Amino acid sequence: MQMIFFSSKGWRSWGLSGRPVIAELMPVLVDDDLLFEDERGVRDTVAINTWLRWLPLDGVPAPNSWEFYGRTLREWCEFLATLRIGVFDERARLKDALSLYAVDRSCGPLKRRLAATTWNQQMSILSRFYAWADKENYAPAVPFTYKEAVSIYGDQVRTHRVNQARRRTPKRHVMIRYFESDFAEMFVRGLAGLRPDGSPDTSYRGRTLTRNAAVGDFVLSSGLRSQEFTYLLNVEVPPLPPKPTALPIAFPVPEGVTKGRKFRTTWTSYSSLARLHRYMTTVRSLATVGSRWMPPSRWGEPLVVSEADARGGRVNGIRVRWAALTPAERRRLVAPEGGSMLLGVQANGAPFTAWATVFERTSARIRERFEPRFPHTAPHRLRHTFAIRTLEWLVSGHFMEAARMAHATDTDAALALYLGKADPMMVLRDLLGHTSVVTTEAYLRRLDMTRIYREAYERAGHEFDLFADAEAEADEEFADEAVLV
Repeated sequence: MQMIFFSSKGWRSWGLSGRPVIAELMPVLVDDDLLFEDERGVRDTVAINTWLRWLPLDGVPAPNSWEFYGRTLREWCEFLATLRIGVFDERARLKDALSLYAVDRSCGPLKRRLAATTWNQQMSILSRFYAWADKENYAPAVPFTYKEAVSIYGDQVRTHRVNQARRRTPKRHVMIRYFESDFAEMFVRGLAGLRPDGSPDTSYRGRTLTRNAAVGDFVLSSGLRSQEFTYLLNVEVPPLPPKPTALPIAFPVPEGVTKGRKFRTTWTSYSSLARLHRYMTTVRSLATVGSRWMPPSRWGEPLVVSEADARGGRVNGIRVRWAALTPAERRRLVAPEGGSMLLGVQANGAPFTAWATVFERTSARIRERFEPRFPHTAPHRLRHTFAIRTLEWLVSGHFMEAARMAHATDTDAALALYLGKADPMMVLRDLLGHTSVVTTEAYLRRLDMTRIYREAYERAGHEFDLFADAEAEADEEFADEAVLV
């Protein structure tokens, strides 16, 4: 079975009455004989391709996700073909095939094995596909078995189905997924080409160190996802306040790059924003002004910008809002003065998007030369670090003290009131862009939330001398036991 990606280029020569109503880059599965039907009727690939085309209506708007969904279905179909079992066969045969597939993917040939997390992602996709096929009367049976589970947060109780085909994985909270403060500082210094103590690393000859350190520090202070900071435009970076402030600075995240295309506002620190502006006015400006870079033809038509401001500009003569542009469109933007419009650029003004490679190479260099315990670093580790650090500051009163100082000086009174009154979990929910606080709570439990609250409790106890009375009361509880012995 083959998987191709749809393109409407040249559709007028196909003899059609109108443009095909299929999204660009939508995966299409085709049997090796290139047929969609035979003497037995319409093939299963027709139903599969129909479901793939409707993914954007089912909350899957990203082309990268479409490709993963398509590959998952293709691999499942190819496995079923080796057993001579149809995609929409009877339930017992499909369950047998699923059982064999689980064995093949967990302990079969090495090149076919999947990690538990990847397997669970594939089972989620197949579950969604068969639920749709059952509803649309394509499938006479669903091969999965489910059980009911209950999630409780405060007075909120939710029931949901759990797919029994999922493999057990380690509890997320037993793995350290964020940087402690010393490792975070070490990482930013590594991005800047410095040693852990802050001195120059004369044996390292990295390029664009100012860019890497400025963006890395900014992500640690804002919690942006990889797609969000990779495709952020330089004109979308807010201006630097005239004076340094201890309060966080609001940072709007355009819906064009967010998960689910939902606008939100996070924040960043004054120092991180100042560092970002220094990069923009020096290294980035030198790389882009007068640059002759143009996007390659395989990306599509260049989008030449004029009359740009913080909210939008003219793109090929048409006024548009930056927030409406997708990552693929943002990558094709050519600035009025030359070069890419993206925040991160290469030395020739071209857009830079390989942040995962930069972060991993930096962590590998630190691990090999300075600190063997330093972890592998993907972009999301920086987001996790932001979440944990922000929760620590919210719980410990760090921001409340900053809010008190701001309120006393009548600076940004609204933010001061918000920080002083809002529940920490609600604040973090808004910053991370979660739909509900239940999601935030579940997310934090996979990190280290209990430690944060325990340490905040201990700090408060020592500060107000609460533990002395508590220890005395606990000793009294065991006094009678000593007498009895």
